[in-house]
Amino acid sequence: MTSLSKFNEDPSVHGILVQLPLPELEYYLEFYKRTLYVLQMTCKSFLVQHLDEEKILNLVSLEKDVDGFHPINMGNLSMRGREPLFVPCTPKGCLELLLRSGVEIVGKKAVVIGRSNIVGLPIALLLQRHHATVTIVHACTKNPERITCEADIVVTAAGVPSLIRSSWLKPGAVVIDVGTCPVEDPSAEYGYRLVGDVCYEEALSIASAVTPVPGGVGPMTIAMLLCNTLDSAKRLYGFT
Repeated sequence: MTSLSKFNEDPSVHGILVQLPLPELEYYLEFYKRTLYVLQMTCKSFLVQHLDEEKILNLVSLEKDVDGFHPINMGNLSMRGREPLFVPCTPKGCLELLLRSGVEIVGKKAVVIGRSNIVGLPIALLLQRHHATVTIVHACTKNPERITCEADIVVTAAGVPSLIRSSWLKPGAVVIDVGTCPVEDPSAEYGYRLVGDVCYEEALSIASAVTPVPGGVGPMTIAMLLCNTLDSAKRLYGFT
């Protein structure tokens, strides 16, 4: 929290990013169980306070929130007639892919799979802003396959390897795969490879366009982060 406060006040820092999701407390406790009991208890007390996501995000300066997760930025994104200072990078990258590829959004049916604050919610809001008819599919949704196969645009961020098969897709649909899941692969250099939510080979046979994993949305997220940081610096120095 002290470091964040310093970054907020430092005019040479134009953007602050908090890597989400924050690590779970249990992850650290499992590590520290191998050390002294006293150290474990000390770290437990520290982490409960230090890893409070809401407090940390609220502390980030609105003018430097290049990840777009500040409650005011998210609130403005959700309201008609309001403009956030920054749009979350991954959803912004997804939208940029659609726009740059000439995909028609107005009046189209869009399904967003996943409802996280990081991807699902903001991309649904962005698609609504571009006049798509948006449905969010989540873990409690009944008949998700039936709902998804009616969509012209599918954005999936469920984190479930190969969840989306060809039967989930409407012929000609545009599919953006945000999921990144490691799966075991003894032939790979590190014993695993990355796959997305979409069964890529099946999707290629039915979708008009589908993003690969890796190499699809990931580079766009980085590009949008740089774009937001540049906008922040230009705003600070009075450039339009």
